[in-house]
Amino acid sequence: MTRKIYSLIAAAMLAGSAAPAMAEPGGCLKYGAAGAVAGHVAHKHGVIGAVGGCAVGMYQRHKYRKSIAEKAALWEKEHPVDSKQNGSGWWQNNHSAAATNQKAQWYDAEHPESNAQPAAH
Repeated sequence: MTRKIYSLIAAAMLAGSAAPAMAEPGGCLKYGAAGAVAGHVAHKHGVIGAVGGCAVGMYQRHKYRKSIAEKAALWEKEHPVDSKQNGSGWWQNNHSAAATNQKAQWYDAEHPESNAQPAAH
């Protein structure tokens, strides 16, 4: 019976590692789960580990999103919107998450020397 459980766990871990990596850090759930496991191993402190992991995950995601927004702002500063160029400039004024990520990628492509990773994933 335990061999079947270990086989299922190993298969789940293998399937999880085959998925593409996320662009953002894990956040509260991912870090909270890791903290709960670490806390459980450290003499039954799973809840404390989950709370600490959640706090760290939220901080990492906030730091990552802040760096993306800063890069997008720098890109917009270097590439001012001209209303005659590209129609009305709707896309340049769009501040959705996808637009911000695209601008950050363009900034990284134009400035390869400043391509430092903002947050650990």
